[in-house]
Amino acid sequence: MPLPRRIFSHILNNPMELVWPAVTFGIVLLIAILVRALVLRALRAWNDRTQSRPGLILMEALRGPTRIWAFILAAHIALQSSDLPVRATSISTKTLAALWIFSLTFMCMRLARDMVRYYGGQVPGALPVTTLTQNLAQLAVFILGAVILLKSALEVEVTPILTALGVGGLAVALALQDTLSNLFGGFYIAVAGQIRPGDYIKLNSGEEGYVADIGWRSTMIRALANNMIIVPNAKLAQAIVTNYYLPEKRLGASVSVGVGYGSDPDVVERALLDVVAKAAGELPGLLTEPPPSVVLDSFGDSSLNYNLNFQVAEFANQFGIRAQLRRRILLKFRELGIDIPFPTRTVQWADGDPRPDGENPATGRGKAASI
Repeated sequence: MPLPRRIFSHILNNPMELVWPAVTFGIVLLIAILVRALVLRALRAWNDRTQSRPGLILMEALRGPTRIWAFILAAHIALQSSDLPVRATSISTKTLAALWIFSLTFMCMRLARDMVRYYGGQVPGALPVTTLTQNLAQLAVFILGAVILLKSALEVEVTPILTALGVGGLAVALALQDTLSNLFGGFYIAVAGQIRPGDYIKLNSGEEGYVADIGWRSTMIRALANNMIIVPNAKLAQAIVTNYYLPEKRLGASVSVGVGYGSDPDVVERALLDVVAKAAGELPGLLTEPPPSVVLDSFGDSSLNYNLNFQVAEFANQFGIRAQLRRRILLKFRELGIDIPFPTRTVQWADGDPRPDGENPATGRGKAASI
């Protein structure tokens, strides 16, 4: 007679043998649930008192699996106290052990993900904290848990399975070429450390913005307009990228301004430096080191063109700072009487062409007009 049928027949012939295991199961489960509640309450009180991040991570990781562990403990003790056949209790014990390893693996996966998320960036030389690195940490824990489950609980030999996976991996690699290229492209990007979450980058194809996340397949870039740009990792790994946060966030910027040829260059330079010096303490992101400078850039058609050079804390600061500096420069020039000329051109009317009334001093037949 098959084992399940023998067990069922044994229970039907001896129904009272289930009473004591059921009572044992209920008592142990109740005690385990009570202990779980006390432990979680103690952890919560300790976290509220110390504001400990590891304690919070541990409490959140234990909340779900401890329910399963309470059931496993109660079921195991109930089975050991029953008079079921040894083979039946052995199978049940292995099933409970597999369930325990399974739940412990998923708890450790959550711990690995949260530890990488909150502490990965603090480890010198570690990979940047991205979705890819969190998933890799979880995958490593899952593989380790699967191996332990197969060998310990299910008593399955792992070596033949690994050999079969190695052979089948070739076919999978051929079928998933694009997916794998994006996967390894993302891994390369994360390992190289040249593109990190939070960096402001610009691709040679024109896309630019803050790196929001690096995933298995693609990298998310948040543009200044708050749009999300999704770039496949394989494309990003091959692109020419300008990273405005490397080697540092500080960035040089400038404002161009033209003044009349009659303006005193020394007065103009002092006025521009005075404007940026006062703005440095009022505009967030405008740096005083290295100090700003003024350069006479060129002689224009109708103006002397100056460049006011300064440093900003990061790429996005320059736009608002430029707008504020232009406004302050205009007010300063008006205060000092420095002229910002309009572009002008002198047009000589040729003989025979339509011309305005009046004479041209050069020919006596028309006049010169300034535009």
